[in-house]
Amino acid sequence: MSTKREQRTLARTLALGVLTGGRSATPLAVLALNHDRKSLSGSWQQWKLFSTPLGRGVLVASAVGELIGDKLPATPSRIGFPAILGRIASGAVAGAALGTTGRRNLVVEGAILGGVGAIVGSFVGWAARKAVGGVTHLPDPVVALAEDAATIAGAVKVVTAD
Repeated sequence: MSTKREQRTLARTLALGVLTGGRSATPLAVLALNHDRKSLSGSWQQWKLFSTPLGRGVLVASAVGELIGDKLPATPSRIGFPAILGRIASGAVAGAALGTTGRRNLVVEGAILGGVGAIVGSFVGWAARKAVGGVTHLPDPVVALAEDAATIAGAVKVVTAD
């Protein structure tokens, strides 16, 4: 039987996974930027990806690159293969990391929920972006900027929530 704290941690891993469906690198970059946050204390902080300046720098640079690359017309669809696999992997890593922050290690559960969330977020985000663009007749890069803002704000909120 899980406690409310564990349920909250698992809900956060799922939410971070959903956000990964919007921008695959952003949640990992937000985790990297909050590496030293005491409320996020967990074994993930010792993972090389997050514990080294190089690893954190690569995560942040990847997120910036994705924010730019997403606006280019040649960028493949997030729901196409193999792009969806990258989102699932990124969501799983983000969920696993967040899953280590509680009293009980929920790394496996967090990884599963993060990966599932990334699938959901990818398809919902893709459909929402098309729908908003169709209704508003705004150019796709403008709609994408709004999606960027929502994903960044959401990831910061999920990661920094106490």
